[in-house]
Amino acid sequence: MEAGRGRLLGRTALVTGAASGIGRETAALFAREGANVVVADREATAGRQTAAAIEAEGGRAHFVATDVTVAAQVEAAVAAAESVYGGLHVLFNNAGIFPDEDGLPPDTSEAVWDRVLAVNLKGVFLGCKFGIPALLRAGGGSIVNTASFVAVMGAATAQIAYTASKGGVLALTREVAVAYARQGIRANALCPGPVNTPLIQNLLAEPAARARRLVHVPMGRLAEAHEVARAALFLASEDAAYVNGTTFLVDGGIHAAYVTPE
Repeated sequence: MEAGRGRLLGRTALVTGAASGIGRETAALFAREGANVVVADREATAGRQTAAAIEAEGGRAHFVATDVTVAAQVEAAVAAAESVYGGLHVLFNNAGIFPDEDGLPPDTSEAVWDRVLAVNLKGVFLGCKFGIPALLRAGGGSIVNTASFVAVMGAATAQIAYTASKGGVLALTREVAVAYARQGIRANALCPGPVNTPLIQNLLAEPAARARRLVHVPMGRLAEAHEVARAALFLASEDAAYVNGTTFLVDGGIHAAYVTPE
């Protein structure tokens, strides 16, 4: 395994949505930094592959099949962190969905709305519900909740349920950050911009659609999952010991832009 700085040495991290994308990259990075990693995802095959890849590089990982909308399964994932590795120190509530059917309010069904809010917001709530007591038992730790840059700005290419769910994650994170700060728990919201994943690649497959989006990105490109993972590592580690309650934007400057370079 490629040596890291050991920023999470001796700690256990639970990562939801760890079978792919940002979650997979972050789980691998946490392991390289010395963490024991609980890989939590509803996709069993891909989740086991993530855990196996970490172990093949010399890390420690344990897979738990987890649908973050089901309280008993989230509780079981947290329990696994304590039973397998002796405690929980980092909770990365990362699992989320972004269905094609999510659009403007008149075009979005109640079923889509309910499903997106269940995964993206209730899933974070359940992670905190069961994870916070475990973090307290371990003497404190870090919570990183994946929100999005769309939670702080509007878009004409709307995904109303997704945007609302991520705004909820910001509010939930602030509340947790303030409530538990004096008990040794920090909570921060990680807000990525568009990330170069298969989903985004499909959405931007046509050159005109890609150009329409990239014109708004000052850096002129999408983020890579490993770049967002490094931000999650910072928030999870003692490098961010006095960082609490933040909306941590990793969007290449989109939120700051009015006119971008030609």
